[in-house]
Amino acid sequence: MPLSVIGAGLGRTGTASIKLALEQLGLGPCYHMTEVLRQPEHIDHWLAATAGRPDWDTIFHGYTACVDYPACTYWRELAAWSPDARIVLSVRPPESWFESVNLTIMSPRIRSMVAGTPFEAMNRAAIWDTIDGSLDDRTAMVRHFERHVAAVRRDAPADRLLEFDVREGWEPLCSFLDVPVPGTPFPRVNRREEFAGMLAAMQAEHEAGADPATGGSLGDAADHLYKG
Repeated sequence: MPLSVIGAGLGRTGTASIKLALEQLGLGPCYHMTEVLRQPEHIDHWLAATAGRPDWDTIFHGYTACVDYPACTYWRELAAWSPDARIVLSVRPPESWFESVNLTIMSPRIRSMVAGTPFEAMNRAAIWDTIDGSLDDRTAMVRHFERHVAAVRRDAPADRLLEFDVREGWEPLCSFLDVPVPGTPFPRVNRREEFAGMLAAMQAEHEAGADPATGGSLGDAADHLYKG
């Protein structure tokens, strides 16, 4: 089934909060990288997509929205597959984005822990290799972020696109999606300190000799994060 909302913003632009917001608005379930962590069989589906053999029906079965990596890499393909979907480009200051990813999802520590695993192969093909330069090079990463944002602004149909900073809260998102504004605060999750819990779970799996991307404790940490 085609998607109704496609998140075109890169990871660490408030995507976890947007996932919860969309689900609270009745526009979920929403696919996020944590779905890959909970369902490691999806790694093979994404590897097929990176090789030019996407099966969007299988990947997004049961989901009505997506945000975050790896889906945001394929926002154009997903927009074509779901021609009626709204596109949400989540943004933040590029320098702070680099600082965030360099301490969390693309940190040297994370890359070391997943080295040699299928999860690394998926990240490399769907995310890391799309970046022209080292993941630790601030200039290259900021340039990558700015180019991605510029490409979405240029190529997404204007009547389907919202550029959104989660600090703006409910109003612009709800107006764009034509839904009422909830009476509850906009979700705020997956800050750096919260990510540290997931990182600790990955470290425990790594030290135990398991694949940290598919270990049970990481799935538990992800569940805790998105429930709380």
